[in-house]
Amino acid sequence: MSTARTNIDFDRSGKQTGFIDIAHSPHEDAWGATRIPIAVIRNGSGPTAILQGGNHGDEYEGPITLGELIRDLDPGRVEGRIIFLPAINTPAVLAGRRTSPVDGLNLNRTFPGNSRGTITQQISAYVSEVIFPLGDAYLDLHSGGSSLMILPSAIIDPAPTPEHHRRNVAAAFAFDAPLTVVIDNLGEPRTSTAAAVRAGLTTVGTEMAGAGTVTIEALDICRKGVRNVLGHLGILPEAAKPPESKERKLLRIPGSEGFVLATVNGVFEPFHALGAEVHAGEAAGRIHNLADPARAPETLHYAADGIVYGRRQPGRVVAGNCCVTVAGKYEGELG
Repeated sequence: MSTARTNIDFDRSGKQTGFIDIAHSPHEDAWGATRIPIAVIRNGSGPTAILQGGNHGDEYEGPITLGELIRDLDPGRVEGRIIFLPAINTPAVLAGRRTSPVDGLNLNRTFPGNSRGTITQQISAYVSEVIFPLGDAYLDLHSGGSSLMILPSAIIDPAPTPEHHRRNVAAAFAFDAPLTVVIDNLGEPRTSTAAAVRAGLTTVGTEMAGAGTVTIEALDICRKGVRNVLGHLGILPEAAKPPESKERKLLRIPGSEGFVLATVNGVFEPFHALGAEVHAGEAAGRIHNLADPARAPETLHYAADGIVYGRRQPGRVVAGNCCVTVAGKYEGELG
């Protein structure tokens, strides 16, 4: 049984802001708690959307967007319920880190969690066991974080049935990002979106630029996209729809072939800009050993056709770091 508790009444109408408190007893605090902000806006009898940001603490567009909505949204405009988790991995958000400084874990690799585990495992367990059962749809707002710059996009997580896949595709298209990308994280089942799909929720993810900073264009896309999805769900008045003739760019990271990983330690020199068309076998960049200038750099190659979807931000790499991500044309059914 979890020690998590909250002062929020999920069934009350109006706007509430508060915290989820999870008992935490480090050396500095005998009977304290990790406090995770939460807000709920409820009005009428429509569906429930769960909006989450701060899954990784160095990804900022989502938390900014959700904080603005919490402050500015008039409950009278809502038809249904919105549950906001704007900084779900609060220890990581406060530290500006991908992983938690408390237990070193990546929240997005701990679902469905453990209510008796570490702080990060207890957070994912609370979302899985308490929040997901309340929802109809789930939007998890990510960016590239400190180590990647990614083309702004809405993300589709694979679903087990055609009907569920159709829901996910429709909601991702409603977000109306410049790109929509199918990402299965190489079949990783411990992400929040994979867990939300297993729970039956209409699920959308995002990647909103990154590089450990706030990108003006990506933040604008995020602000509009969240409202678009809420309109699509019938929770907010729907924004003007794009013309039916608008071209939809639907891509997919093609498994392990879509990732160019560092083979040695050094400094990575990329050969292509984000969005550039590339081909399997083509040189992606090279890694320099700056302390041994007589040594020739190590050249990396693409293993798939597509466009440069994500690119490493820090120049320094160690073997195994993701240097470039390629996304190619999606060949599957849209549902």
